[in-house]
Amino acid sequence: MYMELRFHGRGGQGAVTAATILARAALLEGKWAQAIPEFGAERRGAPVSVYARISDKPIEVHSNVIEPDIVVVLDYELLKVVDVTKGLKEGGTVILNSPVNKSPIPSKYKVYCVNATRIAKELNLVVSGWPTVNTAMVGALAKATGVIGLESAVKAIEEYFSNPTLGKLNAEAAARSYKELEPCSD
Repeated sequence: MYMELRFHGRGGQGAVTAATILARAALLEGKWAQAIPEFGAERRGAPVSVYARISDKPIEVHSNVIEPDIVVVLDYELLKVVDVTKGLKEGGTVILNSPVNKSPIPSKYKVYCVNATRIAKELNLVVSGWPTVNTAMVGALAKATGVIGLESAVKAIEEYFSNPTLGKLNAEAAARSYKELEPCSD
């Protein structure tokens, strides 16, 4: 098993944290993993990309992911300004944080939707007025792909946050997103 992933988000949404938590969850399952942030002149709200790899063998590649198997989109509005499917392998998976169960992504991909923004707001996971959807999207990723299990995701999330209350709320966001994820309609 060897999977390459790309996260699309906006600065401040926690895409780097999502990839880091994903990698930790994979490590907890005895897999090899890496999270690779891409930094430039990002600022809060600017489009960002983050990469991850998960394998059952040591990973020797240490570069950006060009042809991902999986794409995770933390902000549906990015579809208007970023080609999130660029390089995505035929039959690849897209996981969208979407307010509706509808996708403009071509049907040659497996596309899943979850309203992670609503989940984050309901749990008061808001920083500087921005819903923090990253942990909810890790839960959605676990369900859509099976690349990590929900139990490992929850444990990695709770380990990541030094504040136990915040860890539990973020773990709940992941569990709710896991439960609510659905295939998107065209």
